[in-house]
Amino acid sequence: MTLHQPSSTYTEQCDPEMLLAIKDTIHVLQGKWKIMIIGVLFKDINRFNEMARSIPKITPRMLSRELKELELNAIVTRTETEDLISYQLTPSGQELFAVIQQMIKWGMQHRQKVMKNGVVKTIDVKIQLEK
Repeated sequence: MTLHQPSSTYTEQCDPEMLLAIKDTIHVLQGKWKIMIIGVLFKDINRFNEMARSIPKITPRMLSRELKELELNAIVTRTETEDLISYQLTPSGQELFAVIQQMIKWGMQHRQKVMKNGVVKTIDVKIQLEK
């Protein structure tokens, strides 16, 4: 399988704002756990312990760290009441989930194409990202 290598002028021809937007999106989703956290929040699993149980192998420390990063990026809000801390997706987080769903659709179609060629590396994800 041959990949197309962009010419050296490719980045010069791209709109810098578009490249920055793509980098921002990748930065927000970067990491092993963020997409899964967004998925469980989309399914209305919004208490810390519920999220920890819903995401296999995530440690409480890592969940806390990832939630803080998502909060800093305005993807998640944290709400404290007298006896409860909960998290919700912001409107931007909900929009991002729609992007993730499109990525899933593309990935499934792409996987089928490359599997025909016998060239695919599988990744097991134990969470369903549909409500």
